[in-house]
This record gives sequence, C-alpha cells and structure tokens, in this order.
Amino acid sequence: MTSHNRNLVLKGGWDKVVNEMAMELDVFVGNTTIMDEEVYQLWLDGYTVNDAVKVRMEGGVLEECEASADVLLSDTMDQYRTFQMCERLLHSPAKLANQLLFQIPPHRQAVLIERYYTFDDAFVREVLGKKLSKGTKKDLDDISAKTAVTLKSCRRQFDNFKRVFKVVEELKGPLVENIRQHFLLSDKLARDYAAIVFFANNRFETGKRKLQYITFQDFAFCAGQLINNWTVGAVDNMVEDMDVDLDKEFLQELKELKVLITDKDLLDQHKSLVCTALRGKTKAFNEMEANFKNLSRGLVNIAAKLTNTKDVRDFFIDLVEKFIEPCRSDRWTAADMRLYLTHYTNSAHILDTFKHQVVWDRYMGVVKSCIFKMYHD
Repeated sequence: MTSHNRNLVLKGGWDKVVNEMAMELDVFVGNTTIMDEEVYQLWLDGYTVNDAVKVRMEGGVLEECEASADVLLSDTMDQYRTFQMCERLLHSPAKLANQLLFQIPPHRQAVLIERYYTFDDAFVREVLGKKLSKGTKKDLDDISAKTAVTLKSCRRQFDNFKRVFKVVEELKGPLVENIRQHFLLSDKLARDYAAIVFFANNRFETGKRKLQYITFQDFAFCAGQLINNWTVGAVDNMVEDMDVDLDKEFLQELKELKVLITDKDLLDQHKSLVCTALRGKTKAFNEMEANFKNLSRGLVNIAAKLTNTKDVRDFFIDLVEKFIEPCRSDRWTAADMRLYLTHYTNSAHILDTFKHQVVWDRYMGVVKSCIFKMYHD
C-alpha cells in the first residue's frame, strides 16, 4: 500500500473524529505536502474532479485502501485544490523551491515541474510553427476535438509554450541552456521547447498535407540542426536572439552556390564525379544518374532563396517537394539517400573552380541531416 493510500485509510478512520472536532478546529497543520502522481496526471490531463474519481475507482483504489467513495471524492478534491494553489508557482519554477507554503521535497518538485511542462505530441504538432497569439488560442477548441486532448490541457500546454517563448525572447546566450535554467526542465524537454520557440519565431510551414507524415520529434531534430549551424549563435554565442534568428550574412552567402547549377561545366563535372562514385553501389543508380541535374537544381535553388522570409517558412515543404518526393517516387531506400547525399556533398570539394566550400558544408550538413530524418521509407 502506498503512503498516500495509507493516508486515505487514516482519513476514513478519522472522518468521524474530524466531524466532531470541526466546531473547535479550523486549521490542520501538516508537514510534507502529499501529492499523488496519478491524481496530478489526471489534473494535468484536464479531468474534472468527478471524472478523476471515476478513473481512480476503475483503477481499484477503493479496494486497495478499504476507503469509501466519499473519502475518495474528498481526497481528490483536496489534491486538486493543492495543485491549483501550486500552479502559479509552476509558472516560475524557481519560486517553488523558495516558497514556504508547501513542504515539497526537491525530487518531488522536479517531477511536478517536468510533468507540468510536458506536452502531447499530437497537440504540439498542430500548433508547431504557428504564431503563439490569441488568434491561435481561439483555434484550441478545434485542436482539442481533432487530437482528443482536453481543452483544459490544450490551454495549459499552449500557455506554457507562450510563457517560455516570452521569457527566452529577452535573454542572451544559448537557447536550450536558458530554457533549462529558467524553467528547471530536463535537457530533453528543454531541447523540445527550444524547437517550439524556434519554429514559432521563424513561422515554418508545418501544416500542409504533404508534411503530415513528419512527426514533432522529426521537426525538433531538424530545429536542433538549424539552431546549431545556421543561426547567429552558431558563430557568436553572446548576442541577442542568437539561437532564434537565422544568420542573415550566411543566407546571403548561399546565393553563391548557384554557380553549381548555372555553370554548365561545373554541373556536368559534379554529375560525373557523383556518378563515378555511385556506380555499382546501388540498385537505384540509373534513376540517380537520370535525375541528378533536377535534384541538384532543387537543392541549390532552395539555398539561393533563403534570403526571403516566405522561402524560409517554406523550407521543409521545399525539401519534400524538390527532393524527398522525387526520390521516393524512384523508390530510393533510406540507405540510397544517405549514399547519394554523402557523395553529392563530398564531390563538390573536388570541383576545380568551385570556391565556396565553407558555405557549401554549412548548408549541406544541415540539409543532409534534415532529409535523413524526414525520409521515412
């Protein structure tokens, strides 16, 4: 029997005594605040008290504790009240450690915070890349119906995204570290929030039908690649918005890569080097050779257009339309994709007159990683 369930039993036994003492006693002074993690999860998931009681009864808590339904209802209401009182502290997690109202051990505080900021992948996938504004908040009813996440839970998750965005917007230094320190989240959750902030800031298109197969975790991985390689913070780690805004100077330099497709000799030479390296290594060789120029134009044109905000927003849809879909229709495997892109990137280093190796590597390093992640067989 858990310590919390023992308390339920005691509570059942004490009911009579408490009723008799009610006239004389207004306040109970306790020590450690008792919080049942199962009830906390029900509260986070947006269940009403009555629905939470039903779930607990179905889980067999009454038999386990030998308690009555009234005691269970009373206990659930007490817990919900405690969570509601804690909620404003959870908005600024550092305050939780310094307050005196609730005696919560540090390890339990960490669980409360992490759970409070955890979100449903189905929910975040619907709002990813959208502006974290009242306009999006109005759509939460529809998102709740579509994802089967309760409206209350949708609101909590959305408000958490917005809160983290507003706090880190004002800070210098690395995005993930700022989130971790201010919200006391695990490294994994802080990285996920960094992805959400990054997508909201750059307003990447993620909602189009042909992108629906891409999961939040796929996008979060890609966000990490972009943050670590294409933002201002990739070259200077103490500027404002360093991990949120793309490096404009780098985006301008990407236009230089157009020479790979506008110079016919370079294009032919690049194709020859790649095909020589691939011949005999894959069943998709004929398709790779036939489509080389189209695929190369697709990737280089994406790079050259990234100075426009609209084209930055369409980055993922362009990767899918210009590269992933053509390869998929030619039945490339994930291994084919990896082989092709590795030789495609490396062969540019051997081209006689191509002088933009550093920019090329910075661009293709990220594009390769994102395509590998997005290319589901």
